[in-house]
Amino acid sequence: MILFSILVALIGLALTAGGIYLLVLGGSVYYLLAGLVLLLNGWLGFNRHPFTRPLFAGFLVVTMAWALWEAGYDWWALAPRLGLFMLLAIPLLVSSVADNGGRKILLPVWAILGVITLGSLFNNPHEFSGRLNMQVVSESPNLGDSPDDSWYAYGRSNMGQRYSPLGQITPQNIGQLEEAWRYRTGDMKRPEDVTETTYQATPLKIGDTLYLCTPHNWLVALDADNGTERWVYDAQVPAESQRQHQTCRGVSYLPPASGEVPSATLLNVAAETQASVECDAALFMPTSDARLLAHDPVTGALCAGFADNGELDLTHNMPYQQAGFYYSTSPPVVISGLIVVAGSVNDNYDINSPSGVIRAYDARTGELMWNWDAGDPENTEPFGPDEVYRASSPNSWAIASADEELGLIYFPMGNRTPDQLGWYRSEEDGTYSSSVVALSLETGQVAWVQQFVHHDLWDMDTPAQPSLIDLDTDSGVQPALVVPTKQGDIYVLNRATGEPIFPITELPAPQGTVDLDEAAPTQPISALTFRPPTMTEKNMWGATVLDQMICRIQFKSLRYEGQYTPPSVQGTLVYPGNFGVFNWGGIAVDPKRQVMFGMPLDMAFIQRLVEKDGADLGETNQGEQGLNSNEGAPYAVDMKPFLSMIGVPCQQPPWGYVAGVDLKTGEIAYKHRNGTIRDLSPIPLPIKMGVPGIGGPIITESGVVFLAATVDDYLRAYDLATGEQIWQARLPAGGQATPMTYLNSQGEQMVVQVAGGHGSVGTTIGDYVIAYKLK
Repeated sequence: MILFSILVALIGLALTAGGIYLLVLGGSVYYLLAGLVLLLNGWLGFNRHPFTRPLFAGFLVVTMAWALWEAGYDWWALAPRLGLFMLLAIPLLVSSVADNGGRKILLPVWAILGVITLGSLFNNPHEFSGRLNMQVVSESPNLGDSPDDSWYAYGRSNMGQRYSPLGQITPQNIGQLEEAWRYRTGDMKRPEDVTETTYQATPLKIGDTLYLCTPHNWLVALDADNGTERWVYDAQVPAESQRQHQTCRGVSYLPPASGEVPSATLLNVAAETQASVECDAALFMPTSDARLLAHDPVTGALCAGFADNGELDLTHNMPYQQAGFYYSTSPPVVISGLIVVAGSVNDNYDINSPSGVIRAYDARTGELMWNWDAGDPENTEPFGPDEVYRASSPNSWAIASADEELGLIYFPMGNRTPDQLGWYRSEEDGTYSSSVVALSLETGQVAWVQQFVHHDLWDMDTPAQPSLIDLDTDSGVQPALVVPTKQGDIYVLNRATGEPIFPITELPAPQGTVDLDEAAPTQPISALTFRPPTMTEKNMWGATVLDQMICRIQFKSLRYEGQYTPPSVQGTLVYPGNFGVFNWGGIAVDPKRQVMFGMPLDMAFIQRLVEKDGADLGETNQGEQGLNSNEGAPYAVDMKPFLSMIGVPCQQPPWGYVAGVDLKTGEIAYKHRNGTIRDLSPIPLPIKMGVPGIGGPIITESGVVFLAATVDDYLRAYDLATGEQIWQARLPAGGQATPMTYLNSQGEQMVVQVAGGHGSVGTTIGDYVIAYKLK
């Protein structure tokens, strides 16, 4: 009884103090009342009063009623509200102190509430089951120019579908899938690396060889049958603390003029020691020190005829050239004899930064053919050596897609830096930021633009490669473009005209910015959307009632009037956060059945404007999570996930799902929690909570979907029809890369996953390439 009294009094004191503060902020009165009741209960316990147990039983009943009223019959909502109190009842139940029948009241109450709470484990109010229509709509869809047995581009082809026509691995035989081989690159995270050092590469399969890059820009060629290393080229990228990202998502391929698919050679010496050669075919690798390298696929040597002996300096014509401020993390697009290159510009480091210009070069010579700068969109003729692009203009850091038949290339556009300070932007910047823009392959001129965020103040870049599909609609078959966004919308557009296929409407948006800025009065929303509902105090979460209360205090202390609440000095809750409902992994589409599969997330962030006014801010330029200086601006910006004091999200789970959509109708067929807390908790419990992730899915012809991405280290397979998980394999490191599939020389279907972890997400770091096939 004494132990109970001490614990209850201490918790009651904490709840009373926090409850008063929360009530002053306009929050729930429950925590103050609970604290007072517990203080009384503690006093009664010290005095061994017979009313101790009945009072605590009544408190449990009232708390359960409040929890059900506030959050519904949901385990993840009930557990933090009741769990600690149910544990506190145990000393009362086992105490030998006489109580005149109080135990007979408390025991059944405790048992009944325990059964009710545990029963909620079987209720899943945040997901729903259904079935996609798996009828084949198009027998011969456009899959791009990648052969059936290969994977020629990041999304398999420039269509960006992440769909393979291979079907040996089926929902029926998936249980026979096992590891075939694994390879370690040797490129691991280094002490001097930036936090955002990640292994996100999707290999290409060309002929009998796999080609992939590593975080420090090693280009690796592997035997596609057994993973044997054929050659490695190390681009010798120097360390740079001002880089926001140290990653490489993939390389690009130029087919040979002769039409003969190259076969890599097993070399005894490193590829970088080879003399440059004349290349019939070429591989292109962008580096994190702003170069574009052209390689011979056979030997890995640089291509003598491209640019400066195989190396193109991408800082040419840049208005500012700070080390680490500009580079390409995503593979460029090779199409129509061009290599079209975009780049990433550091967010929020300096108002005077490199340009976000997009440039097309002759894929064989490296000659500049056109340049399109969102800050100067009409001037697409190649710049001369003394001309400079517009500083800090909106960039495109994600993967682009292209339609050679229409002569258009599609870029997901980011924002002008600084992200949260809009008064530096020109009218042109405002037109093209946070959009998809279609450019002419011939001239670089704009064919159309569709914007997804007006006057973006939240870092809501369009993050993912558009997927191209010919879609059956009420108006007939339309050339469609499907692109997911950070705010959760899936936009379905006619890729020839940019006109919406699914309606886009405008909704009123919160107002009120810092003095120099303004907020757009409305923001667009697609008829197909995964946007989560507006967050409320009831959505706060924690491991216990105490940290849940602290999260409520945090929530009520922030500015939040719903989605698109402007940034503030007070601190603004951004939900969905700039991590995004969807990020660079994007979606996969099945062009035969005209359905899509994606991994929507629900994660909130905090963005706080920090007035500088000559103050010493301490360490700045901390990357995408942390304090960044916005050099030259009156405000720095501090960004971080909305986490509790123990480092878990303050919002109630689930945080991650898988979902399927019928693209013919726009109907969401299913939405299931995805991933476990196996690698998040001190005890490795495989509890299916629905966790965050970053990476993308692929779909195969048989209706099997492969996806890793989550913060637990697994590669998983799903039934496309239902979204149900049907297989998983434990990975030795985080799988924050999109998988791929191909046929080996024996005609066997292989699935390959890169597993190397993600520095910011905190998954296990590694250097693995792992292949699977049927037994």
